[in-house]
Amino acid sequence: MAVFTKLTKKEIDQFIQNYEIGKLKSYEEIIEGIENSNYKIITNQKKYILTIFEKRVKTKDIPFFIDLQNHLSSNVFKCPLPIKNKSGNIINEIKDKKAILISYLEGKKIIKPSTDNCFQVGKMIANFQQITKSFKKQRKNNLSISMWKKIFSKCVKVKNHKHINLIKPIEKELIYLNKNWPKKLPKGIIHADLFKDNIFFKKSNLSGVIDFYFSCVDFYSYELAITTNAWCFDNNQNFIKKNFFSLIEGYNCLYSLKKQEIENYNILLRGAAIRILLTRLHDYIFHPKDAIVVPKNPNEYFKILQWHQNNSVFDK
Repeated sequence: MAVFTKLTKKEIDQFIQNYEIGKLKSYEEIIEGIENSNYKIITNQKKYILTIFEKRVKTKDIPFFIDLQNHLSSNVFKCPLPIKNKSGNIINEIKDKKAILISYLEGKKIIKPSTDNCFQVGKMIANFQQITKSFKKQRKNNLSISMWKKIFSKCVKVKNHKHINLIKPIEKELIYLNKNWPKKLPKGIIHADLFKDNIFFKKSNLSGVIDFYFSCVDFYSYELAITTNAWCFDNNQNFIKKNFFSLIEGYNCLYSLKKQEIENYNILLRGAAIRILLTRLHDYIFHPKDAIVVPKNPNEYFKILQWHQNNSVFDK
């Protein structure tokens, strides 16, 4: 979550008057994240989240995200629910941008995940994959290798930035991934953005998942790879082996990794790292000056990429 579109109290008040959610008491900007603008809305009835879609989210994809959350919720998966306005519309507009109001999910992110946290995350991922097998809609992954190349080609044209040393290693890695990326692994709907700030815990129990705006069809094991990079490295990008094996143990409660998924896991980890490295580099170079969000450091994921280039997570 983040804030790119600034709203006044009056603008928010006018927006929520179209809903039957009570009167506005207060609001606050949510500055975590890097993609959309988000506000916490507090009325005299409940709390809500107002999301304004920016940057990479295409308007045509928004119904997919809404229907996915409704499908998950109807199958007892804890996630926010989109709210209809008085006219029965979920997708609305504010400041000429698409926006939705969703229910507020109680809980908070984990700063330093324990093995039990990782076990619960792994089990949640497997449950998510089981539930979404009955979800009929599909969405292509718009952040696959072809998009990585486009992002890189845009970044490489800019020479005057402090991360210029990343260009050559990224170029080399993209060549490797393009040559070795697997083509036939079990696939289905994945969340594709299970970072610590998108999974909430309450009293040490996983209370729900938010931010479904990268969800798409891709390899199930790619979801695990993205999550491994986010949950199994510390703030100095040191691999936390016990967290990884707890993540896999939780996942294996409902689904076991296939032989070919394990064989390709290192490549998926490297791809998951390059995806975040590239988007962070892009967002650093092309950061809007008026955005209320601090660009995240691409070097963190460069270090994770380097670790995967020289190690295997499955080594005991």
